[in-house]
Amino acid sequence: MWKQEDIDPFKDEPQPEVAAIRNGEDLDWETVESFIRQSLPNEIDTSGEFQVHQFPNGAANLTYLVSFGKTELVLRRPPFGNLAPGAHDMAREFKVLSELWKIFSKAPRAYIFSDDIEVAGAEMFVMERREGEVIRGVVPPSMRHHEKLGHRIGHALASAIAEFHSLNPADINLESLGRPEGFVLRQVEGWKKRWDLVADERYDNEMSDLYDALLSDMPDPQRVAFVHNDLKLDNCMFKSDNPDEVHAIFDWDMTTLGDPLIDLGTLLNYWPDPQDEPDVIRGGHAGLNQMGLPSRSEMTDYYAQNSPLDLSDIHWYEAFAQWKTATVLQQLHYRWKVGDSTDERMAMIADGLPRFITKAQSLLKS
Repeated sequence: MWKQEDIDPFKDEPQPEVAAIRNGEDLDWETVESFIRQSLPNEIDTSGEFQVHQFPNGAANLTYLVSFGKTELVLRRPPFGNLAPGAHDMAREFKVLSELWKIFSKAPRAYIFSDDIEVAGAEMFVMERREGEVIRGVVPPSMRHHEKLGHRIGHALASAIAEFHSLNPADINLESLGRPEGFVLRQVEGWKKRWDLVADERYDNEMSDLYDALLSDMPDPQRVAFVHNDLKLDNCMFKSDNPDEVHAIFDWDMTTLGDPLIDLGTLLNYWPDPQDEPDVIRGGHAGLNQMGLPSRSEMTDYYAQNSPLDLSDIHWYEAFAQWKTATVLQQLHYRWKVGDSTDERMAMIADGLPRFITKAQSLLKS
């Protein structure tokens, strides 16, 4: 795993956004091409030569750049192999993105969906491609000239999340997207079941103790709102000339209705802080600690400036996110271990579990 000193976020080159398709992750592209050409709205030009590349930086769903000449689109489908119950829900992501763009400019528009496994081997959908910069552990060269870049993108992200949580699902007929009553309880219980399916016996007792602690101190929800369920910096895109506004947000397959503070807890879980130990890598990307981002406390304050919610229990939501992330890491490693994933990054990804467990324990004691 990278160490912080190995990365200079303002000098090193970022990872490419698109690449050749990874071994074992090709689809039946002739069938895919035919389906897309026949199904897209007429105003989208698909007359050009068909080409495919892959977005290689995600860790779960498979995301491809499909091109028809100058027309570029994004195809999303679940990873190969056995999947956790309720995860990688392409039908849900399509349902959200086919409507959300109408009231939230940061949501890409989804165009077509297929549940015919003869097309792409699984459910899949096709959406618009947004052009811009995704900031991981390295600042894209096109954005390095901005003053106070880290603080500006942090402020923009906190504001975007608060805006998202202020939306009314009924305005776009998504009021039945989820079951808000009992949402947080189902989240805790559901992620415990997912842990049990892939559990590492070295950490099982601590993960089970955390489950009990989360249940015993669960806050009451203050309102019902959209919940993205995976909001973090590298699920966002910025235009290179505007670090003060999020241009797009991605990975909507877990979106539902419930307690919006679940999203803020997720963000804080991934977010680095000047007080973190030097070798702590939040969000999986070395270099974030050196980017001049706001602290977690400042991110909470930025969100509060745009939200009426009481944030006095936000430590619980961050602890839940730490515990949940430990489970996600173990899921990803387990898929690699049993041969369902060929992504070699997953071989060592579960090494971070002790860090997330310890942080969740300390938050629940605060």
